[in-house]
Amino acid sequence: MIKGYIFDYGGTLDTAGCHWGQMLWHAYQRQQVPVSEQQFRDAYVYAERTLGKEPIIKADFTFYKTLSVKIRLEMENLCITGAWDADEQQFNEKHEAVLEDLYHQVQDITAHSREVLARLAENYPLVLVSNFYGNIRVVLEEFGLDSFFQDVVESAVVGLRKPDARIFMLGVEKLGLKPEEVCVVGDSFYKDIEPAIKVGCKTVWFTGEGWTDKTYDESLPDKIITDLSQIL
Repeated sequence: MIKGYIFDYGGTLDTAGCHWGQMLWHAYQRQQVPVSEQQFRDAYVYAERTLGKEPIIKADFTFYKTLSVKIRLEMENLCITGAWDADEQQFNEKHEAVLEDLYHQVQDITAHSREVLARLAENYPLVLVSNFYGNIRVVLEEFGLDSFFQDVVESAVVGLRKPDARIFMLGVEKLGLKPEEVCVVGDSFYKDIEPAIKVGCKTVWFTGEGWTDKTYDESLPDKIITDLSQIL
């Protein structure tokens, strides 16, 4: 019955199902940034809200530059709130260390995603539906993923954000298929799986390390995977 696929980007193709907050926190730990998990979480929320409200990320920003800005906002907040007493040299060293750590990890994960998408695209049309800052096409090109998607629906461009189910209908329309002929693949139960089901699509939930311990009704998705290659 499946004739086309809609993919989420962040948390699905770039982190193998792991929430971005957890990806960042583990990099902070590996690079020994001297803050607690709660202090980091507060700074992460601050940075995400700031990026959501202010047009800091420009349309030509690569993912490397986007990630650099995100980490800098977090670390500046940690210093301003007194959670981290870093001088300029310490700040720059840790910023660079966390940035390089994470970027190389994302390069490895997206390389695996690229292999899976290449095989899937041989038999199915693919569309990307993503909550992003307006630069997702630059990011896809950066990681060699752009050629697999016949179109992209990006929240900052279309004026709709997940979990608004209408953004998935835009993806279905880009595929030129009926909702029941489309399978949506995403890591967020709330932002991907539930709204995709609402519009009538099939769903694959890519599970990894979440931001909270919240549990979900695992009978709702049509399939649950822990590695992208399991789609094949």
